[in-house]
Amino acid sequence: MEIKKVGVIGCGLMGSGIAQVCAQSGYETVVSEINEELLNKGLGMIKAQLAGSVQKGRLTKEEEEGILSRLKGTTKLSDFNGCDLVIEAATEKMELKKQVFSELDRICPKHAILASNTSSLSIIEMAAATQRASQVLGMHFFNPVPVMKLVELVRTIATSEETMDTVTKFSKSLGKEIIIARDTPGFIVNLLLIPFLLDAIRALDNGLASKEDIDSGIRLGLNHPMGPLTLLDFIGLDTAYYIACAMYEEFKDPKFAPPPLLKQMVTAGWLGRKTGKGFYDYRQEG
Repeated sequence: MEIKKVGVIGCGLMGSGIAQVCAQSGYETVVSEINEELLNKGLGMIKAQLAGSVQKGRLTKEEEEGILSRLKGTTKLSDFNGCDLVIEAATEKMELKKQVFSELDRICPKHAILASNTSSLSIIEMAAATQRASQVLGMHFFNPVPVMKLVELVRTIATSEETMDTVTKFSKSLGKEIIIARDTPGFIVNLLLIPFLLDAIRALDNGLASKEDIDSGIRLGLNHPMGPLTLLDFIGLDTAYYIACAMYEEFKDPKFAPPPLLKQMVTAGWLGRKTGKGFYDYRQEG
């Protein structure tokens, strides 16, 4: 099956990035949000990204206009009725995702593939809310989507070979590198990353070292682009917390249990860069 029109559910940090790369790669793209305010905010992020690329000479003004002409925003799920592939990038709550998949199953053409950008939740559970489990898979992008080259494709016990082949070809057309994971919480990257990040929080909370020295040790000693606490602020502490909770719920392994400090910071609303404060204070950056 050839994918010509793509839908993206959610126009936040991840959804807007996914929509941008789809439109930028020549696909007619429709992206949704739950209200006009959030939709305009997400579309504004895309326009700002593209305008920046024009200023830096990475895109021409004509290319920018072409990308925007292929991009449509909506607050109605019914506008996905002509899509060949829909990528869900909604909040990491299973009940919400199952509701979205059930509605998409009713709205989308019979041939359409449904994918989730979840970083940790069960894909087969979402697929079970549809009548097309063989056409459902995980498609986990990484932030910022226009820059990060990786996509994790997650195959459930029901995902067909044809679905995997079609989405693999599509992902490569976006300029992405593909890895394929089994449908288990955290997949490949977060299965290895989350315990590492949680251990960094425990090290800080136990007084092993300052946050600056923990980050510098990993950045300079292991040649990582950023330290674990800086990375947590970038990902969002709430996102890391929800992923850890989902993984602990599945495995019951203490290494996935969120440290009390992480829960306290999330409760306080200190979610990292997006709120201006996390392990570091970003409010002076505006």
